[in-house]
Amino acid sequence: MSKDIKKVAVFTGTRAEYGLLYWLMKDIEKDNALELQVLVTGSHLSPEFGETYRQIEKDGFHIDEKVEMLLSSDTQVGTAKSIGLGMIGFADALARMQPDVLVILGDRFEALAAAQTAYVMQIPVVHLHGGEITEGANDEAFRHAISKFSYLHGTSTEAHRERVIQLGESPERVKNVGAMGLDHLERSSFMTRKALSESLNFDLNDPYFIATYHPVTLATEDPEETFTALLDALEQYPQYKVILTYPNADEGGRKVIPLLEAFAAKHQDRIYAIPSLGVQRYLSAVKHADAVIGNSSSGIIEVPSFSVPTVNIGSRQQGRTAANSVFHCTPDKASILQAIEEAANWFRQHQGMPADNPYGKGNASQQVIQMIKSMSYNPVKTFYDVK
Repeated sequence: MSKDIKKVAVFTGTRAEYGLLYWLMKDIEKDNALELQVLVTGSHLSPEFGETYRQIEKDGFHIDEKVEMLLSSDTQVGTAKSIGLGMIGFADALARMQPDVLVILGDRFEALAAAQTAYVMQIPVVHLHGGEITEGANDEAFRHAISKFSYLHGTSTEAHRERVIQLGESPERVKNVGAMGLDHLERSSFMTRKALSESLNFDLNDPYFIATYHPVTLATEDPEETFTALLDALEQYPQYKVILTYPNADEGGRKVIPLLEAFAAKHQDRIYAIPSLGVQRYLSAVKHADAVIGNSSSGIIEVPSFSVPTVNIGSRQQGRTAANSVFHCTPDKASILQAIEEAANWFRQHQGMPADNPYGKGNASQQVIQMIKSMSYNPVKTFYDVK
């Protein structure tokens, strides 16, 4: 291999983050000046959460390293121990891979472990989606910490760019590239409603919702109580089918899964539960849905571009910039029902009219690649004081 070719390792620990990184990984793979390496960990490797690393392989990517770090635990202690296991595993994996740069997207504990390890090993980190606010989750602090361990930054809005600079990162190393997931709008092919139904072996000819609820790790929001309130609200809409996707691997998530599975078993004719839809099926499902309900960041960032409303429950995404198609509610049945009604009214009035999405138009991948190619790394970062 030519010494001029940069080895770019892309880190992924969850199905959601992989979906956002898909086109960047494809573009790195095609670029003659770059070599793609893939580092996989977290819930991707867990049977409990669908072993979604198989989807990465199905998409044609070679996985260079798999790092087991996720304890089968549902506690804060388990999460803290998983971070420690991750650092041990990433140190060995990165030593074998010897990347010139490590790309990390987002804010999860798996990503924090990888960023810390790379920083100690003087591997420059490119951090995507920094500067955002999610006050109800541990991810809030993890995200800002990852930014400080990173050398280059690609943010999703100009306000987020300014916030990363406020953290002391030099402006020339921080670029507003827009949201990574919006590249799918311009570049991905979506399944028809019929093809999606056949792929899932579940009839989606009727109107349907997509629902995803993740545990809230900072606020006093009991995941079982909130998820039960969500299911009680969905009971009031028998005319809608529901695709229920599983929660992520945060503490409290495993308590939700039995409730989800019992609800799906009770309503087999209209509820479809699945650990992970995969990128194409998820975005195709969004395209044909009447609303997306829950507290996933996808409902805030990507869904508005499909002219589909979002019901955002509780405090997990509190503080995040949102389009006018996002309806916020508290984590109780009455508030969720009211927000669903507001979303349904918005859908009737705005169907086919794209929302004004503050996260860009879908051309982030090539901007990130240009950042990587033009990078001149100096491990000594000067703290930038905002005047």
